[in-house]
Amino acid sequence: MVGFKATDVPPTATVKFLGAGTAACIADLITFPLDTAKVRLQIQGERQGPMQAAASAQYRGVLGTILTMVRTEGPRSLYSGLVAGLQRQMSFASVRIGLYDSVKQFYTKGSEHAGIGSRLLAGSTTGALAVAMAQPTDVVKVRFQAQARAGAGRRYQSTVEAYRTIAREEGFRGLWKGTSPNVARNAIVNCAELVTYDLIKDTLLKAHLMTDDLPCHFTSAFGAGFCTTVIASPVDVVKTRYMNSALGQYSSAGHCALTMLQEEGPQAFYKGFMPSFLRLGSWNVVMFVTYEQLKRALMAARASREAPF
Repeated sequence: MVGFKATDVPPTATVKFLGAGTAACIADLITFPLDTAKVRLQIQGERQGPMQAAASAQYRGVLGTILTMVRTEGPRSLYSGLVAGLQRQMSFASVRIGLYDSVKQFYTKGSEHAGIGSRLLAGSTTGALAVAMAQPTDVVKVRFQAQARAGAGRRYQSTVEAYRTIAREEGFRGLWKGTSPNVARNAIVNCAELVTYDLIKDTLLKAHLMTDDLPCHFTSAFGAGFCTTVIASPVDVVKTRYMNSALGQYSSAGHCALTMLQEEGPQAFYKGFMPSFLRLGSWNVVMFVTYEQLKRALMAARASREAPF
């Protein structure tokens, strides 16, 4: 057995809730530069045709984007929006990942045999609930990642100022901008990510190909990351563009998607695919491996605290 040994007592909902938020923050700390590169690539070429966008592209590829940002804006630019990102994960991942098993048990009425339908329902439910709680943090994170640190064109100087400025200039609705595409994205992401991880892990264990330890968690998480990127990229690009747009630029998320299709072609929906995959793949590996180990560590600590002397 690699890592912490699985306990006989299943982890409680509180352990899963806290463990998911903590694991997601650790994963964000490690993979945040890839997420920032993804956002920059996704918004590049906005309001231009495909030929003009290709000719004027500032960022080319994942490594090129990261190196350009470091050279022109400094290394700290890769972590622009990190505070809002961590705030998002503590409120977002705790719900969408930490409550997934509990919601799945609710839909299956406590049965240990969960079908694909119950898993999809649970993923959609926790994904939508998480967005309802964490949307303002996501808006601020995306806008920080999109803005260049160099020059006088910065929209916000600090996380608190960003919340205040958006609320003052765009109203309360500004903090919830892009909720519809984000709900759609996270329903898709949650289903693809959690359900795929769940299914791959169950298959590996039932076929006795692996035991419930780190290699199994790693393999399941990597597979989940790839499937999620392929399925969710188009919605993710629309979400990023719409959240980062100026007031009145797009009338709705649908208008944003239609404008992208008309001006940049269908390939625009997969802009930033490689950093998306690198980020989601690595994020899933770090998050799920950490989450599984944190659950076991927290339950072991609880058992030792409750054990009689």
